[in-house]
Amino acid sequence: MASIEVLRTDQSWIQKTPDVCGGDACIRNTRIPVWSVVAARRLGVSDSDLLRYFVTPLSAADVQAAFTYFKQHPEEIEQEIRLNQET
Repeated sequence: MASIEVLRTDQSWIQKTPDVCGGDACIRNTRIPVWSVVAARRLGVSDSDLLRYFVTPLSAADVQAAFTYFKQHPEEIEQEIRLNQET
């Protein structure tokens, strides 16, 4: 059984599960990687549009948690963005 690492932020959380999205940091109980939220914003998706940009709707706290995680782990997220742009 895969272990889940939960990383808490102020109002939401980020999870890394080995068998989900390649173990990338994802928003709570979803398959939405943090890197995809960051990449979407870079493409011009507004914060309010990010809430409904993905198949699974996000809360404002989820989006904030993703960017808090990105600020705390920029190298990790930048690498995941690069790897996913190459595929």
